[in-house]
Amino acid sequence: MAAKDNYVIVLDFLPYGKASDRRSEPLAQTIGDKFFNLLEVVIKEDTKLKPKDRIYIGEEKRDHVKYIRGRIEFDILTSYAKTLLEEIIGELVKKEEKRFVDFFNKAGPLTTRLHSLELLSGIGKKHLWRIIEERKKEPFKNLEDLQKRIEMLPDPKKIVIKRIIDELRGKDRHRLFVASNIL
Repeated sequence: MAAKDNYVIVLDFLPYGKASDRRSEPLAQTIGDKFFNLLEVVIKEDTKLKPKDRIYIGEEKRDHVKYIRGRIEFDILTSYAKTLLEEIIGELVKKEEKRFVDFFNKAGPLTTRLHSLELLSGIGKKHLWRIIEERKKEPFKNLEDLQKRIEMLPDPKKIVIKRIIDELRGKDRHRLFVASNIL
């Protein structure tokens, strides 16, 4: 079963669609608020949206969305959507902080040679072992607690944001936070 988002955040609203489209219809490029799916959705006529709007795309009646056109690749995003992406992901990470702290508290090895924490930029063997030692003593309460207890660790929130963007770009076959490409 694929990880589907019920809500998406608007990255860019194109009231007349893309120039390359055959039909001119209002279009929004969006990111899922839980699984970070990048989607293009066709918006109902006479609906105006702005970036950062949160809209419902689930199975029930939709107020703004005519239909979901489908998943899109990172490269298809408009330049405006790309500039907004990091900020919106940052807001989503902050809102769901417990989920990401749980990842640091529970992450395990992927193989005998690779731990899932090592997939995060800035975490090598030394940080990995410090995180494992510290979480055995007491689970991390939040990202700030993690940063305080692990010396020289880069900002955990920024590490997570960078990883999500790298996954959206398709830079790694391992997925930690972004849903896989199956819809």
